[in-house]
Amino acid sequence: MDNKYKSRRHPAHCPIINKNNRASIVFITVCSKDRKKIFARDKIFDLLIDCWRQADHWVIGKFVIMPDHIHFFCANANHNNTDLSTWISYWKHLVSKNWPYKDEFPIWQRDFWDRQLRTGENYERKWYYLRSNPVVKGFVNSPEEWPYQGELNIFRW
Repeated sequence: MDNKYKSRRHPAHCPIINKNNRASIVFITVCSKDRKKIFARDKIFDLLIDCWRQADHWVIGKFVIMPDHIHFFCANANHNNTDLSTWISYWKHLVSKNWPYKDEFPIWQRDFWDRQLRTGENYERKWYYLRSNPVVKGFVNSPEEWPYQGELNIFRW
């Protein structure tokens, strides 16, 4: 089996393609450094939401915060020219600056995983996957029970 990506240490970030003069929706996963279980807590939930609102060049749609990683959908706000990597670095910096548990540093894995969605159907399928994540991991019996999820902005196709 020829796998030219087997030795890749970091994800490849493809350029975001805007079609029909509308913002694209991107599915993102960010992880904690060494997959430490530090995210799924009330204080961190509130901190992430506050920092995402401050970092307003991109906007967050639906999200799920797991103990060691975060899944969310985002879209470029107002077709500005802030690239995704810069925006993610910015809000990660805001979170780190205000992190209440200094003994947990470093917080972030170096990079992130991204995938641009092509259709509304894709968005719903991915959202089902995200919401099911806490159930699959055995934290709750149904997606509705997981307290660390939400939707900051409604994305429509």
